[in-house]
Amino acid sequence: MLSQETRTIIKATAPVLAQHGTTITTEFYRSLFEAHPELLNVFNHANQAKGRQQTALANTVYAAAVHIDNLEAILPSVMQIAQKHVSLGIVPEQYPIVGEFLLKAIKTVLGDAATPEIINAWAEAYGVIADVFISVEKGMYDQAAEQTGGWRLFKEFTVVEKVQESELITSFYLKPTDGAAVPSYQPGQYISVRVKIPGEQYLMIRQYSLSKAADTETFRISVKRETDQDPNGKVSVYLHEQLEVGGLVEVTPPAGEFVLDESRQTPVVFLAGGVGITPLMSMTERLLQTSANRPIHFYHAARSEKDAAFADALTKLDAEQEHLSYISFFSETDGQFITREVLANVPQNADIYVCGPVGFMESMIANLIDLGFSQEQIHYEFFGPSMALKALATV
Repeated sequence: MLSQETRTIIKATAPVLAQHGTTITTEFYRSLFEAHPELLNVFNHANQAKGRQQTALANTVYAAAVHIDNLEAILPSVMQIAQKHVSLGIVPEQYPIVGEFLLKAIKTVLGDAATPEIINAWAEAYGVIADVFISVEKGMYDQAAEQTGGWRLFKEFTVVEKVQESELITSFYLKPTDGAAVPSYQPGQYISVRVKIPGEQYLMIRQYSLSKAADTETFRISVKRETDQDPNGKVSVYLHEQLEVGGLVEVTPPAGEFVLDESRQTPVVFLAGGVGITPLMSMTERLLQTSANRPIHFYHAARSEKDAAFADALTKLDAEQEHLSYISFFSETDGQFITREVLANVPQNADIYVCGPVGFMESMIANLIDLGFSQEQIHYEFFGPSMALKALATV
């Protein structure tokens, strides 16, 4: 438990974090990587280059300061971050290193305003919060390792099939190199893929949704090829252009909380934007395996027909499955979008799953709320380090 004096100091410094948070976290990452370059094997270089990781950490620290009297209020965010930490292989001995450089960054940016009392209070608070993460993540690591076919941290997989799904999206079927069975997972979860790209100094890790229902044979990820100029593109370009059948990658056990609620029998609505279709494909396959009579309404927005991954498979399912309907919207070729008018026809008792680019998701969520859908009906997760993006579902 934190002392009252510590809580008072933390709350008093929250406005300072709101003003200087990104400057503090930018200094934190700069000094951290300068002293511990080996951690560049863990962190997403693209998120660093675009400033997203810095902003996400600043938002998380600020949220902890605001809710220091009741840290349970940020438990959903803690669980989401912990899932990502486990999928990246974050281990307990890294937490003291992070704490040391976070406190140094606060002192560097705030100067004399960061009194010993303030630094000591934040050291105490960080220790408590770090212990929570370590405990939660230990449980997740144990659960992942103890399940059938499970393991801890990274494991080598072989690409056994590579299928082009659209002009920009290719699926990779991954099988454990040791011949073991693949563990089960919840539809909607993701894995981390770690690769060593020729010419790059550090390992690179990206997280990809599993795009088919679980079986014991393979994982499937479906990856959009980004542009060469985009920092995000290094791994996707490598996967598309250099990783062939027989190639090796390292993979973490499935993780993530954006998952299908299989306990309900209400209609399901999937709203997919671009490559955001991938976790929704896993959910669709699972529903057809286990709840064939549960109505499924699948809406997919893409730039054009050639960009619409899985369109043929979904069109075929639409024709075969009485309870599934599929509609695609192409912005470049016919100017169509998933509009508020389209959403007005969604069943009012539906559970709605939204996945896609940030702007798409914010638009969908805002329209759904305006149409009277409740927070409990709308399921989403902003993938990547976007913890404090506008949470429209809480308005």
